[in-house]
Formats: sequence, C-alpha cells, structure tokens
Amino acid sequence: MKHRHAGQVVVAALAWGLLMGTVAYAADSPIDKMSQQQLIELAMSAAPPFISTNATILIPGADGAMVEARKGTNGFTCIPDMDGQAEPDPFCGDAASWRWANDFMAGAEKPSNTQPGIAYMAKGGWHWEMDGKILMKDEPGAKLVKEPPHWMLFWPVDARMSGLPSLPHKKFGTYVMFEGTPYAHLMIYQDPMQLK
Repeated sequence: MKHRHAGQVVVAALAWGLLMGTVAYAADSPIDKMSQQQLIELAMSAAPPFISTNATILIPGADGAMVEARKGTNGFTCIPDMDGQAEPDPFCGDAASWRWANDFMAGAEKPSNTQPGIAYMAKGGWHWEMDGKILMKDEPGAKLVKEPPHWMLFWPVDARMSGLPSLPHKKFGTYVMFEGTPYAHLMIYQDPMQLK
C-alpha cells in the first residue's frame, strides 16, 4: 500500500456498516478501457476464490469514482487497482485493513484499526525504495519496485523485536514494511492463490 500523488489513487472512508475505501483513478489508468466484467474479474483476482467470491466488489464508475458492482457477504472488499501504475495491482481486504488504508492515505498520525487487518494482492504490488529503505511515498530519487504476489497483516509490529527484516530478503518470505513508523506491518511474500 503506497501513498499516491494527488489525482491518482485516493482512498477515503465510506460509512456503510464497515469501513471501506473509495478509490478514484486517473483517466489514463490502464483499467480505463476495461469493461465492467473485466474490472470485476480483475478485482476478484486479488484474493483466493474462497474470499473474493463473497466479497464486495468496487469498480470505477463513469466519473472515475468507485461504485459498488456487487455487494458481498463476508466483510471483504476488492478493487481492481490500488496504485495506478502501468500494471494494475488489485487489492482485497477486510474492514480493519480498509480502516488502516484510509488512515494511511489521509495522513493520519497512526492507524485506528482496533483489530488486525488482513488483505491480499495476488498479482503483486509496488513500493518505493531509496538508500536501502522502503519509503511511505514517492520522493525524488526513489525507485519504483514491483512486489511479487503477497498478503498483508495490518497490525503493529517491530522488526527488531520480531527478528524479521525491514526489506524483502531472498531467504525470508516475510518482512516488516515501513519499519519504525506507526504504519509498520507484515508483508508476506506468499501467493494468496496457494492458500486453502
């Protein structure tokens, strides 16, 4: 999950029994030319079928704002693209993960979820790196790095206390992203489609 430039991806709170996100995409997004069915299928590709089949699906409407394409029953919400990069990175998360994401995108001092959030990005995602550190947003000189398929646990974690690395490591499938900040969370480089 990354902080975006204005006019690209914006996640905001939506009161609806659970906290979900509303995402607005730039007009030149690769998903701009997709049909409604293609967008639904792309959103569903973020998580294993046992999650995405019963999840709420949000897709961009005619004005670019997110609209509900399908109401779910399991508390998860999936979207077709999170970061507006050349390759879409669909995201599917529960209510706590959307609360975390909303707080992050709004620039809140710390996340307000009161229980761990879980989210899936089965097509991978993106992050910004510079000087051996993962950044919370794009900065001059930062390099955009593609992430493999993964899932995330949004709950406070400390790399030093856990013994986990703060950068992706070839020998470990898990690392702490945004180490040293209130938004530190677990990134698990495991293909969600392999989960049962």
